[in-house]
This record gives sequence, structure tokens and C-alpha cells, in this order.
Amino acid sequence: MLLSRTLLLRSEPAGSLHSLEEMFALANAMEQEAADRYTELAEEMQRQGRGDLTKVFADLAAAEREHVDSVVKWSHARTGRAPDASMVRWQAPETFDADAVAEIESSRLMTPYRALSMAVRNEERAFAFWSYLAAYSDSADVKTASEAMAREELGHVAALRKERRRAYHLENEARRASLTVTPGGNATAGQLEHRLAGLLFEMAARRRGPQADRLRELAQDAEMMAADAADVMDLPAALAQSDAPVIAEALADAYLDYAERATEPDQLDLLQRLASQAIARLAWLRSLT
Repeated sequence: MLLSRTLLLRSEPAGSLHSLEEMFALANAMEQEAADRYTELAEEMQRQGRGDLTKVFADLAAAEREHVDSVVKWSHARTGRAPDASMVRWQAPETFDADAVAEIESSRLMTPYRALSMAVRNEERAFAFWSYLAAYSDSADVKTASEAMAREELGHVAALRKERRRAYHLENEARRASLTVTPGGNATAGQLEHRLAGLLFEMAARRRGPQADRLRELAQDAEMMAADAADVMDLPAALAQSDAPVIAEALADAYLDYAERATEPDQLDLLQRLASQAIARLAWLRSLT
């Protein structure tokens, strides 16, 4: 069990905690950082006019501030004082996914479900972190308190998973309603690759030098991918009216999603190859902006 938990962390903790004062200081710092990061994301989503995601991150920030208050009260109860930031001797392993934050800020297809999935992973990493410290602490008090922190984080995971399921069902209902209103509103991945190729050629015509050359290469690749992806999957036909980055992101997500569910080895190999090409293409297109 411990091994599976520590695999959630990107690196092992840099040290061990020797007193409750150190533990509360670190817990307070971690919860405060999470509150600050979610607040920043809420403000960024508000600037982008994404009301649905603004609410998601504002709610997450409020929940993290409640966690901060809880740690402060617990510290007062156990040590007689508030957490002391000067007692944080080493930086905790990264529990907040910086790559996911960057994707949220740049993605135009981000949804509440995907945002909550990131939050679930953050809380799972925090749970793994406190489980690790509890297992390796040489202080009985710290071990007990770290175990309690791990249980708290597990409760947060359960609550966020419930919110994520709710968001998933809401998005599925909206998707079904959209399909009901627009009969036959699907396009194959191959058709969208052809559409993307045309947009990339148009972008290349407006540029010069290495950027234009690279865009033409990507357009040619998209035409070849169109043949491979001809009947692999269907996506909403309305995507064809979007710009190149949005189509590229939708295709990358779709290839990854279908690859996770593929059962035939040949189909899995094809989808993984398409996903790899689509992700590299998307990264390059994002670099243009």
C-alpha cells in the first residue's frame, strides 16, 4: 500500500518531521499554497470570461482556505500557538500539478470536469505525502498527526470525486442535448484532420521563414493522419468551424481517450501513434501564441 501511495509523488520528501510544530508549519504552508494557486486560477478564468471555471476554482480556493483555518485551530489545540512559517525546513514534494495548471490557462476546451480531475490528483498527492511521512516518522506524535492529515486529504479526495462525477454527468447531458438538437452532427477524425490541414496551409501562407515551413509540414502530416484516422472515431461536426488550435486539441484529446479504451493491439498502436503526433502538433501550435 505504501509503495502505491508514494508512486503518486514526483519525488520523495526531502526530510522527516521531528516535532508537531514542524508538521503544522508544513501543513499550513501546503494548504495556503493550494488556496493561493486556486485563487490565481479563478482570477485567470474570470479574465478569460470562463464563468463556469471561475466558480469551480473559486470554490476550490474557499475550501482550501477552510483547510488552512482547520490546521491553525488544530495547531493551537495541540501546541498552544499558530503554525510558524520559519519552522518549514525543506520544501514538500510538488503536489500541485504545474503542467495541469499551464494546460488550464491555455486550453480553450477545458471543462469543469477536467479541472476537478486536476484537483483530485492534487489531493491524492497530498494524501500520499502525509502517508509517506506517517510511515517514516520517528516521532509518535508526528506519526499520529500525519496519519490524521492523510485521512483528511482522503476525505477531500472523496468530496472532489463526488463533484467530479456531478460535472461529468452535467457535461454528458449537455452533449446529448446538443446531439439531439443537431441530428447527424458528427464528423470523423479523418474529416477533422483534413479541415485542420487546410487551416494550417492557410496559416503558412500568412507567414514566412521557418514558421511557414513548419506549418506546411504539419499540414502535410495532417493529411496523412486523415487517411489513418478516417473511421477511427466520431467527433462533433461543429468543431470544423473552430480554429486550428481548438481542432488540434480536440483531436489530441480524442486519440488519447480512445487509446485508453482500445482492446485490439493494432488499433491501440495506431491510436497511440496518432496521439503522439497530435500532442506534438498541439504543443507547437500553442508556442505560436
